[in-house]
Formats: sequence, C-alpha cells, structure tokens
Amino acid sequence: MRLRFLGKCGSNQGGCPTLYATDRDTYVVQGWRTNDEATVEIPHSLLGFAEPDTFVGAMMADTGRGTFTVSGRPLVDPETLAHMSLAIDETAIEVPKRERTFYGAVDHGR
Repeated sequence: MRLRFLGKCGSNQGGCPTLYATDRDTYVVQGWRTNDEATVEIPHSLLGFAEPDTFVGAMMADTGRGTFTVSGRPLVDPETLAHMSLAIDETAIEVPKRERTFYGAVDHGR
C-alpha cells in the first residue's frame, strides 16, 4: 500500500496523529493507542486534512475532551508501517474514504 501524507496535529512530539490517503482509495489514520487494536484516538482537527469532498467513513465517538475515537482495520503490514513515524503510544488503522454528497439543509426559500 502506498501512503500520501495529508496532515498531522495533536502533539509536539515525534509521530503525532497523522492522516494519509492510500492508493486503495482509503485513509490511514495514525493515532494514539486505545484498549482496542482496531480503534485509535485522534484530535478533532485531524479530520480537517481529509481530501476535498471526502470524509473518513468510519465509526467515531466523541470523547468529550477534544478528541474522537475512530475504528477501522488495524494496519499490520511491516512495509507500510516502515514509511510512518509512529510514536511509542501510537498505532494506525485503515478506514474507508467516502465521497461527500450532502452538505447540510436545503433552503426552501422561506
């Protein structure tokens, strides 16, 4: 899998939560480890790096402290992981990339 860096934020240390696009029309989300290997924690602002007219199509939960937990397929491919700068408390998951087709309420001219 080839990765294309989109952006990082959330830490002033090495790795930092990071968002990548893949050559498989998915996203790879690098984030802080949780108790579930298929779930990472990321700052809200990381999602702002998604490609135009797309979004991270994965189950998310707001932690109430400026972060989301995001669930996906754990990334275990050593070759792909070697291209990432993972801090000791980080891991990565692959999630669907979805096309945004709805942007909010429609004005009915009221």
